[in-house]
Amino acid sequence: MYRAGYPSNHIILHTMNMIKTLLLGTFIISMLTGFGFIPAILSFCRKKKLYDMPDERKVHHAAIPRLGGISFLPSMLLAAVIMLLAFESLTGVRKVTMSVWTVSFLISLLIIYVVGIVDDIVGLGARTKFFFQIVAASLLPLSGLYVNNLYGFCGIHEIPFYVGFPLTVLCIAFIDNAMNLIDGIDGLSGGLALVALAGFLYGFYCIELYVYCVMIAGLMGIIIAYMYYNIFGSVARGLKIFMGDSGSLTLGFMLSFFIVKFSMNRPDFIPEGRYFLNLFGNPMAYEKICLVYAYTLLIVPVFDVFRVIFVRLYHHTPIFNPDKRHIHHKMLAAGLTQHQALFAILGIQLMFMVVNGLLVPHLDITLIVLLDILLFMGINAAITHRINGRKKQPV
Repeated sequence: MYRAGYPSNHIILHTMNMIKTLLLGTFIISMLTGFGFIPAILSFCRKKKLYDMPDERKVHHAAIPRLGGISFLPSMLLAAVIMLLAFESLTGVRKVTMSVWTVSFLISLLIIYVVGIVDDIVGLGARTKFFFQIVAASLLPLSGLYVNNLYGFCGIHEIPFYVGFPLTVLCIAFIDNAMNLIDGIDGLSGGLALVALAGFLYGFYCIELYVYCVMIAGLMGIIIAYMYYNIFGSVARGLKIFMGDSGSLTLGFMLSFFIVKFSMNRPDFIPEGRYFLNLFGNPMAYEKICLVYAYTLLIVPVFDVFRVIFVRLYHHTPIFNPDKRHIHHKMLAAGLTQHQALFAILGIQLMFMVVNGLLVPHLDITLIVLLDILLFMGINAAITHRINGRKKQPV
């Protein structure tokens, strides 16, 4: 029943339909922009001879244009701005306000985007890129956006700014590099990003932070366009493209930003007990699961980089040196094709999301993370066993 001071069911339904239209429109505009933008990038790469050349570590065997990621940020922002302005014009409701941290986020994103483009065109050392990642990531906690609560992980709850600041910076830089390093076969980085973005879209929608949903919808639209050319584009016809560092670093930064934003404890802004996420029929309070929910969406790229770093340290090799130890390399060594490896890795990520979604009502975050680690180790052990078995087979 309608009560004074509360919107009627009709008004709520109309508003939600408007929001869904806003998201769908953003997605479509971004995707169509990508389908127009990427052919122009391909033409530019051919004229300037900007190719990703094959070598002993890479899995492709032809020169492929590598600037697909240049399309990500403009397409997302253009679609978001058009739809937000249209929404404001139709409803009179302003959905975007410029705060200090909003400006800091845009500056940080621009830094990462430009660094990626420069690296794709002229090349940058790993340490130089890492320096700019640290600079960009530092702007967010300086503006008030940082990891301020671990929600019981290892018994830790609220953490002070002097701990949250470096933790936030390291998390952002690490996730940014994780998405960059896992971009090794067709569709993998984009596919993992789509899965994670779909999860964040649902999460932000549940807590009514619709501006972030618009950003996510715009990013998902351009990724769909990119993946069409990346997976199905013909090399012979010059239609295949890689996202390059301009794409993988942009994706990594956006995803790390969403993790920090979604999991930051703000009881003054999001009161306890107000919002719930429905996980397989179990309504869970947002503040009880926000960290484990956000972390779960990027388990595969994050755990894979952790594993590779540990292996490199064990073998006394520099952690920044590229090699063929990532999960997609192991999948290929186990006998899978690129497309089989892509679907297998996406399947592993989805499996973790389902498992954690079923466990979160019953276990605390520390136990869930421990079980995730054991499961990931078991999966890698199984892949290694398959690789060793293939090596022993007679030729």
